[in-house]
Amino acid sequence: MYFFLVNLSFLEMCYITSVVPQMLVHLLVETKTISVGGCAAQMYIFTILGLTECCLLAAMAYDRFVAICYPLHYTLLMGPHVCLKLAAASWTTGVVVESVQTTWIFTLPFCGTGKIQHFFCDIMPVVKLACVDTSYNEIMVFAVTVLFIMSPCFLILCSYVRIFVTILRIPSAAGRYKAFSTCSSHILVVSLFYGTALFTYLQPKTAHTPETDKATALMYTVVTPALNPVIYTLRNKEVKEAFKRVTQRNSLRLMA
Repeated sequence: MYFFLVNLSFLEMCYITSVVPQMLVHLLVETKTISVGGCAAQMYIFTILGLTECCLLAAMAYDRFVAICYPLHYTLLMGPHVCLKLAAASWTTGVVVESVQTTWIFTLPFCGTGKIQHFFCDIMPVVKLACVDTSYNEIMVFAVTVLFIMSPCFLILCSYVRIFVTILRIPSAAGRYKAFSTCSSHILVVSLFYGTALFTYLQPKTAHTPETDKATALMYTVVTPALNPVIYTLRNKEVKEAFKRVTQRNSLRLMA
């Protein structure tokens, strides 16, 4: 679990960094511009990290599935090599798929004012700047979303169906609570991330408006990654005990 949390933490630091600095600059300056190269770089980094996070969340769900459904075989099924392979597969999928998709998008001919109705270079606002019919491109974006984002989501759902069935078979209430508490942080993170992302990318074209797109994008690019460390920290027994010790030590110093 901690191995995957390290990967997730590193990913989300990069994820926020790809969007927030440029957004803060645009809040402070009157002329809000970004070069074509900068826009492409932002989309490369953002999309790669977004898809990688989907795969990492699925790997973490599998980790919880093995820990609860097959606890006696956990060290065998989730050894260091298996964890390393799952993490490597997550990063490789994100890099390969989104590098191809972003490169393909920036081969389109762009014209007009070049004004993006968004606070960062997201896929659909950039595609709308093309001078050609983008119906095929939008279909491909939708297909990539369904195949490479919904597939990890489906794996997460399947894992948790098995997990909940196993938890319900535990005879004691204390045992059920303990088993469920090991998954609660991950469930909350998945709900926040997938809820806003799927609302954005699986909406019909007619339902998209700049205002709703910006609001939902703000959730999965800034709010959710910022909340994830808090969620995992508050649900971690070791961290809570360490925080309690530090608080008590500081209280004693103040009293002295």
